[in-house]
Amino acid sequence: MRTPRTRRLMSGIAGAAALTMVAVGCSGGAGEGGADNAAVQECNDINAEYPSGPVELIVPWTAGGGTDGVARLIGDQLSGQLGTNVNVVNRTGGSGVVGHQAMVDADPDGQTIGLVTVEIGMMHHQGLTDISGEDLTAISQMNEDGAGITVAADAEWESAEELLAYIEANPGEVTSSGTGQGGIWHLALLGMLIDNDLPLDAVNFVPSDGAAPALQELVAGGIDMTTNALGSPRSCSIPTGPRLSA
Repeated sequence: MRTPRTRRLMSGIAGAAALTMVAVGCSGGAGEGGADNAAVQECNDINAEYPSGPVELIVPWTAGGGTDGVARLIGDQLSGQLGTNVNVVNRTGGSGVVGHQAMVDADPDGQTIGLVTVEIGMMHHQGLTDISGEDLTAISQMNEDGAGITVAADAEWESAEELLAYIEANPGEVTSSGTGQGGIWHLALLGMLIDNDLPLDAVNFVPSDGAAPALQELVAGGIDMTTNALGSPRSCSIPTGPRLSA
């Protein structure tokens, strides 16, 4: 009987990645005394000549993944509203640090905006960077995705329960990916293992620059599973219970 494990599985991997559009170079984040009103006002001042040219939309993960897909959809809509091109630029590396740092370093003139991922609140705790959400000014939350398990279409596991049983019986044989070291999908994997009383090293984790290269590696047979958001060959959707996609 593995029903108790199914319930723990659902709670353990139900991580979520939120995407937030930010105005870069404007430090309007909330500190101990709340948001810097002067900084917020400076970022909100309306320039009748804005935009002065094409706008750059920085994405801290690779092209072809979920974050990139949202950015290109938003960029297309903004292009029509602003009357100029909004060019998506993928700045990858460092488990998301490179792209987020590029947002922080950009001129605060509105010509560069960015799509921040949940890792902005985690990277500095890992010692990867000193930047945090306080170095950017949020415009709007754009998207939120739940974690899930994806395996190849010809994988031997037909359910999340079967996969967990295999991991328990064969610790260290399954390899996963989906994001950088310590990223949200890595934490989802670790949460699943913890909640199912499995060792943290029961599944090998290979860092990647996002979901797209991880899924390419999955198709090529280099890894066995990913824990990023759903939408690929065979996926078990965790927040509402294990199931297989068509």
